[in-house]
Amino acid sequence: MITVFTRDWLLSTNKEQVHRLALQGQVIDKPSDLVKDPYVLEFLGLPDRAEYSESDLESRIIDHLQEFLLELGKGFTFVGRQVRFTFEEDHFKVDLVFYNRILRCFVLFDLKIGKLKHQDIGQMQMYVHYYDRVEKLPDENPTIGILLCADKNQAMVDMTLPEDNQQIFASKYETVLPSKEKLQSLLEGYMAEEDNGE
Repeated sequence: MITVFTRDWLLSTNKEQVHRLALQGQVIDKPSDLVKDPYVLEFLGLPDRAEYSESDLESRIIDHLQEFLLELGKGFTFVGRQVRFTFEEDHFKVDLVFYNRILRCFVLFDLKIGKLKHQDIGQMQMYVHYYDRVEKLPDENPTIGILLCADKNQAMVDMTLPEDNQQIFASKYETVLPSKEKLQSLLEGYMAEEDNGE
């Protein structure tokens, strides 16, 4: 079992809660529990900020599907890539389709190598609605859509999605692990936030 510790867990003063997490691992109760930000995809072998296409990124993920499934977390099964559906004469393709056995729902990934745009969110909303209305069985839970992007403006994402959103998420991905210096800087920043918050 792999246990992922986030900033909140590392800085927690509740040792009992941290110990429970170490024993139980990731607990998934709601859609947002599935989503990471960022996803660390260093196993793809893509250099940071290199020139590559969305199809290159997708191919690398498929080539390293086992590692990608581990990065996603608990309960994921792979359904397909470039899954096609049609409305009258218009054809659409979802980059990657997974199913999460724990939440009992489809999880759709749309890959973006640049900065996320509001049009990308609208496209994902259509994909999610299609899966909810056509593919989802009556006893399954609503579809989750994750826009995996190299960069995003969180304020734009928040404005584009409804306030009560529980289905569509935007997450960044990193193709290289942060340097020791960057991790140290982040840790110091988190510690300063904690000190200011008390």
